[in-house]
Amino acid sequence: MPTTGKGERLEVRNIAKSFGGVLALSGADLKAQPREILSIIGPNGAGKTTLLNGISGVYPPDRGQVLLDGHDITGLPPYKIAKQGIARTFQNVALFRGMTVLDNIMLGRNTRMSTGVLECGIFWGRARREEIEHRKKVEEIIDFLEITDIRKTPVGSLPLGLQKRVELGRALAAEPKVLMLDEPMGGMNLEEKESMARFILDVIETTDTAVILIEHDMGVVMDISDHIIVLDQGSKISEGDAEHIRNDPQVIKAYLGTPHQD
Repeated sequence: MPTTGKGERLEVRNIAKSFGGVLALSGADLKAQPREILSIIGPNGAGKTTLLNGISGVYPPDRGQVLLDGHDITGLPPYKIAKQGIARTFQNVALFRGMTVLDNIMLGRNTRMSTGVLECGIFWGRARREEIEHRKKVEEIIDFLEITDIRKTPVGSLPLGLQKRVELGRALAAEPKVLMLDEPMGGMNLEEKESMARFILDVIETTDTAVILIEHDMGVVMDISDHIIVLDQGSKISEGDAEHIRNDPQVIKAYLGTPHQD
């Protein structure tokens, strides 16, 4: 059986994906380790979200492998991959706008619930005990994200920054081994970005989660990432720490921009 390398939580090997003859990924690789932030950057259309979709099973790769703790999860349906321990957020907030903050985060516990539909319907015995335990976990996440005062508020009435915080909470409710965040700071002001960055750093300090981050704010990426991968036109063109990426001529040309010459 294929295995990941020592200390690796997630390994992606040479995955590729095409859509109608257009090559979105042409053989991407990555390794994510517990308690580290791996950021994926690149221009629009570089294949960043396609890579996350391939890992999470939304669009199964045409070739390659995705290994989680040494187990091949390539091509599994998204719900099975979620049960294995991969959670994610999306570029566009995907919450139930008419439901409260508490109820939206509770949905993240679905992958950890063991009682059947009938038991949950009558809310008796094992289902009641499980509900109480899951609510306790969700309340801990609400406290962690400092949203206690809006826990009973419908998410549709919240500003974008708080909605993104709720979506992070829903992903955390699954107690993931790998947390994939697709532009979690998009549309936020500076204060909201600083709060989100702090929460992400707290996640890796207090759990064994591996975080994979897609983010366009290069200041945030350079500040909080342990490792960075750069994609361009579906291919990896560079990887390394922030200092390496910041000074890589190929990255500067493709994405960061050529320094102005007087």
